[in-house]
Amino acid sequence: MRYAQGGGLTDAERAARERIRLQAVVRFEGGEKNREIAAALRVSERLVERWRRQWRERGESGVASKGSPGRQRLSEAQVARLEKELERGPLVHGWEDQRWTLARVKTLIGRLFHVAYTVEGTWALLKRHGWSWQQPARRAIERDDAAVELWRKEVWPRVKAPRRLAGPGSSSRTRPGSR
Repeated sequence: MRYAQGGGLTDAERAARERIRLQAVVRFEGGEKNREIAAALRVSERLVERWRRQWRERGESGVASKGSPGRQRLSEAQVARLEKELERGPLVHGWEDQRWTLARVKTLIGRLFHVAYTVEGTWALLKRHGWSWQQPARRAIERDDAAVELWRKEVWPRVKAPRRLAGPGSSSRTRPGSR
């Protein structure tokens, strides 16, 4: 089955679907017709026909679950190596600054393990292993918090435009005397 929005089945849902297919196999062996099986299992006849064909060609293994389509492509050892490489930083791997982006991590995975991930798949892999999205707090070394606070209190009120008071010609909905 295909899922247009990139959804899919959880492991529990996949197991439930497999139980239904195995119930169909028992009914195939009992000689029931496709229509009866479809009605009993609440699936389409066409689906039962496909299951029956797979069962005839490959036996019970033909209707068995193929596993998660999104199965992890990196082993635990490879993920551990990836984490060590990420900790070494982007500069070591040839990038000009100290920012890891998903595109860079994706490229690093390809270089190290010859495995292709999408940017979304890279993000899922990182989240699964405890990495989080972070934005570094960039503050200038020369920053003077006292000067910033002084500017905010004294200069900013003079610079910003004064608020218009509600009165004739304003867009206020509560005009004096409008009751």
